[in-house]
Amino acid sequence: MIAGVMRYVFGPVFSRRLGQSLGVDPIPQKTCNWNCVYCQLGRTTPMTDEIAEWIPAGEIVDEIEAAVAGAGPGGVDWVTFVGSGEPTLHGGLGSMICEVQKRTGLPVAVITNGSLLWRPEVRRALAAADAVLPSLDAGSAELYRRINRPHPDITFERHIEGLITFSQEYDGRLWIETVLIEGLNDTEEALRDLAGILERIQPDEVHVNIPNRPPAETWVRPAGEEGLLRAAAILGDVARIVHGASGTHNLGGYDNVVEAILDIISRHPMREDELLLTLEKYFPGQAEKALEELRESGRAHLVERYGTRFWSGSESFYPAQPDDA
Repeated sequence: MIAGVMRYVFGPVFSRRLGQSLGVDPIPQKTCNWNCVYCQLGRTTPMTDEIAEWIPAGEIVDEIEAAVAGAGPGGVDWVTFVGSGEPTLHGGLGSMICEVQKRTGLPVAVITNGSLLWRPEVRRALAAADAVLPSLDAGSAELYRRINRPHPDITFERHIEGLITFSQEYDGRLWIETVLIEGLNDTEEALRDLAGILERIQPDEVHVNIPNRPPAETWVRPAGEEGLLRAAAILGDVARIVHGASGTHNLGGYDNVVEAILDIISRHPMREDELLLTLEKYFPGQAEKALEELRESGRAHLVERYGTRFWSGSESFYPAQPDDA
């Protein structure tokens, strides 16, 4: 059990791929060079492509070490740099990966959009990670721009070049992540284009999933069963359909219900029913009052997608109307 409130670390959260995963957020919220239509944290405003030490690396590593120790033996299976934005924008990522492995003895994963892998210094930073999970949602430049809405400097050609080069150099587990959106990249044509790019990258696995938290844009719909089956058939044996985990989070290290709520929803917006179930377990009788107070203060708000109510942190930007751009 983790003691004390953490600023850069959250969880452990159960992952079907990584077991008990201790999440690490090394950058300020929505520091990102993509503005994906399906992003669970809302739109990126503004985008940035600047690599910097946004947060002191030493503070992050110290907090990771304390969290692992607090979780106890077997409490953490992986340390995962994921961020509420793009973690490779932190200039100290490579040194943090090595230091965490040294101090904890645990494997380290990095979940990234992969957009900066065309840069040699970013490939060097990720080389020590035990697993890297970059995104690839489109097999054409047109769909790439429609889905990922990247920073102008990150062209489709650069994105693919980086993924191919990194695959050739990297010795760890390379797991491509693909988010399928109904009517965009779940068609036969789009999937065949994607398969052609994957053939050039040669990842160890392709993890196919769908948006299961509130997307930035109101019109985004997750691919249905037909789209998922089509993806499995066209992408072949390398593809795995990965359904997002649901259920309660471990909030045993929190003394304050408000801090517990904000720690969850600022990084992982949650369905209202799941959030209430989690809070009732650790803070009986306090959840609904605390949520209403947070909503009135503007520190948390409700977002409705797919006819379902989600709670999210107030810094996220979810438009009520479709993006006409």
